[in-house]
Amino acid sequence: MRIIGIDPGTGILGFGVIQVVKGKTTLVTAGVIRTPPHTPLPDRLLEIYEGLTEIIHETRPTVMAIEKLFFNRNVTTAMSVSHARGVAMLTGRQAGLRIEEYTPLQIKQTMTGYGRADKKQMQEMVRMHLGLKDVPKPDDCADALAAAIMCGFTLNSLE
Repeated sequence: MRIIGIDPGTGILGFGVIQVVKGKTTLVTAGVIRTPPHTPLPDRLLEIYEGLTEIIHETRPTVMAIEKLFFNRNVTTAMSVSHARGVAMLTGRQAGLRIEEYTPLQIKQTMTGYGRADKKQMQEMVRMHLGLKDVPKPDDCADALAAAIMCGFTLNSLE
């Protein structure tokens, strides 16, 4: 099973693609899609759509794992992130992907055993789980990989 994880954002959208075969998880690719600040929102969303479309076309995942939004005090930020999340989900569905959604709390609990784990703990668990030499950078990339790994755990336990 090949899974693309998404950490939604308008300025930086993290992605990570993993392959899960017989319980072994390996990294396919990971990174971020950056959109320029002060660019109109519709243009930023188009960049996200085009970037994700290309990544999905190149890596051929069958599932998209995406972070659910949590309450954010900054309503403007929450709205723009929700736009990016919607574009990511639409892009996945257009490609025929199954969409799985997880809260940050669920991801942290699964990855570390503690729902309030900090960024460093999460990044280290992603590094260890994928057998990487270094922690994936930036944080958005590591968060996307954590969502993909969580999805792999969840779907493997259902099989």
